[in-house]
Amino acid sequence: MTAPSQTIADQTLTRADLERLAGGGPCHLLNCDLTGEDLSRLELPGWRIERCQLGRTEFTGAVLERTEWQSCRAGFASFVGSDLSDAVFRASDCNNSAFRRAALTSARFIGCKLTGADLTDARAIDLTFEETLLIDAKLVGLSFRQQVLERIDFSQADLRKCDFRAATFSGCSLRDANVADARFDGADLRGADLGGLRLVDARQFRGATISREQAGQLLGELGLKVR
Repeated sequence: MTAPSQTIADQTLTRADLERLAGGGPCHLLNCDLTGEDLSRLELPGWRIERCQLGRTEFTGAVLERTEWQSCRAGFASFVGSDLSDAVFRASDCNNSAFRRAALTSARFIGCKLTGADLTDARAIDLTFEETLLIDAKLVGLSFRQQVLERIDFSQADLRKCDFRAATFSGCSLRDANVADARFDGADLRGADLGGLRLVDARQFRGATISREQAGQLLGELGLKVR
């Protein structure tokens, strides 16, 4: 990623401030407060945003490709329709944030909190998550095909029509997730918590690999006694 041209630290910033900064190339915002600001449609490619307050900030339609987000607090922020291609989020709290219709091609979320996040209709080719909470998130139709999924919590998430074919789960949870019409052909689920599945859900895992312990758990969930 392009190195930022200047660092702005410990300031409360407005849209007007960012509009002035945007003309000088990528910036590094450090420990700045942008809470609730409307930054819709701004062009901030290559910016580094670190330890910033972004609660309920509007990035709707913004150009944010190749941006880096480190240790930010962005609860209820809106990235609807934004371009986050090749963006990287690390150790950031994006709970209840909206990424509907966003471009997330090759974006990465590492060690983040995305509980309740909405990724409906996101363009998400090669989107990856690592050690991330996606509890109750809306991830309908996303592809995780052939990915190695490590320490991802999909509990109660909406995973309808997701593609997990040939994916490997390690330290993950699918507890109480909605997996209707999801595909798990060839997936290795031995490293996933499959608790809370119903009979109709269990059918979605046909062709996947599970452990003997998980098989017993699934049968128990279905009301069958394993002896």
